[in-house]
Amino acid sequence: MNSGTVIETQGLRKVFGTRVALEGLDLVVHRGEIFGLLGANGSGKTTTIRMLCGLLAPTSGQARVVGFDVTRDPEKVRHRIGYMSQRFGLYEDLTVVENLRFYSGVYGLRGTEAKLRIAELLEELDLGPRSRQLAATLSGGWKQRLALACATAHRPDLLFLDEPTAGVDPASRQRFWNLISAFAARGTAILLTTHYMDEAARCERLAFLLAGRLIADGTPDEITEHFGLPTLEQVFIDLQARAEAGTEAA
Repeated sequence: MNSGTVIETQGLRKVFGTRVALEGLDLVVHRGEIFGLLGANGSGKTTTIRMLCGLLAPTSGQARVVGFDVTRDPEKVRHRIGYMSQRFGLYEDLTVVENLRFYSGVYGLRGTEAKLRIAELLEELDLGPRSRQLAATLSGGWKQRLALACATAHRPDLLFLDEPTAGVDPASRQRFWNLISAFAARGTAILLTTHYMDEAARCERLAFLLAGRLIADGTPDEITEHFGLPTLEQVFIDLQARAEAGTEAA
């Protein structure tokens, strides 16, 4: 793995009993890249992310994330990554700033370092005016910002976003994308899953999974050309239909 690579997998495979959840995944993600991992429900996206986060051991194959082997050094991996989903575990009975203090502590920030980082996040994500507000009373868009702040408190090299904008209004989705684009511009790699194809089109590269197999990867234009379809939305609809029909061929 070179200094510009944050994820590299070779033949990554995961089997649960007799079910193959992921088969032979070869994937490379670079520093500062926004990378989309797409596929219908049950295609292997969540299994892939759990293995890359060091939460689930591969059955076979190799994966290095932020320079560490996910099997031998899962704790080192977890200290260098951030994770956020639509169900990110905010503590709703805590205020915005109390949530930030908690997650800063989880990631090992203490004392002056934690105070400075929290102040930075409050300003960067425009959370300052709501710092004393209970998380339970925030709208979906503001909860999303707070979740992103908590996930990036330790300045991770790699950020996993699992359906982060599901159920959020279009204006909040746009603001969120402005934020993650800024993180990527500073060198943080972003790996995300989404069912919104307008968001997929913003990714620099995409990988499509079908029944646990990687069937296409490349830029959005390369993906549509590969499938001979005019839009990513039509590609996704086609793959959804094939997944429901149990078809794996590319």
